[in-house]
Amino acid sequence: MSIFWFITTLLLLHSCTPAVIGDSIVNGEKTPKITLQYMASVQVNEIHECRGFLISPKYVLTAAHCDTSDHMTVVLGDHNINPQKDLKRYEVAHKFKPKQFKHAREGDDIMLLKLDRKAVLGKNVKTVNITDERHRVKSGTECVFAGWGKTKKSNTKGVNELRAVKVSIVDIDKCKKAWMKKYKKMETFPPNITCAVGNKQNTGMCKGDSGGPLVCNSVAVGIVSFKSSTCESSDVPSVYTDISKYSGWIKEKMNKRET
Repeated sequence: MSIFWFITTLLLLHSCTPAVIGDSIVNGEKTPKITLQYMASVQVNEIHECRGFLISPKYVLTAAHCDTSDHMTVVLGDHNINPQKDLKRYEVAHKFKPKQFKHAREGDDIMLLKLDRKAVLGKNVKTVNITDERHRVKSGTECVFAGWGKTKKSNTKGVNELRAVKVSIVDIDKCKKAWMKKYKKMETFPPNITCAVGNKQNTGMCKGDSGGPLVCNSVAVGIVSFKSSTCESSDVPSVYTDISKYSGWIKEKMNKRET
């Protein structure tokens, strides 16, 4: 597919171990500045660690396995996160994770970050709607995910400019069978997940970045959790936390007053 049609799709969407924790974009396309303005760079000690996405002026969603005891901030409003730039940086005032979370492979891989102040919404900073328990995404639905990270498995560092790839939702049973076929054993999948696979050969994710949104029809439906160890392969779907299963939890935490 040409870059022109890929960008057009983005505009419409906007309105070796068996698994790797932390993913980044492989063979993705650069995203135009007028799309995906909800993307956030979750940083530790001012170094990009994970992706996230703005769901309200004061809250960002990401993956629970991105948590760290070091200084965490969030950068919003720029597709280029070159540290030499004057970036819009927000302190993380509070982190919410499910009490039962232990490891991405065991599920509940979701974290809500409360910012120290409200983000000013505008041309470069927007929120994205999230799905709820009333809506399920059908198998075959075309979606997009984006992030800052390696453009090839061999790269030692990620890139500063946001890149995106197109993926499609995969039925959970087919997802499990694909993992079993590749690794010759049945994977124990956590509950409350969804799967998606790249639409183009040699596109996907690789070790280095995680926590970003799986966006289908302009709605965030999943959070990047884990994938297989093969970076440039589309034979095994990547696994995302199913946001619809946590919509009540998210609302409860957002309505909770922190002292």
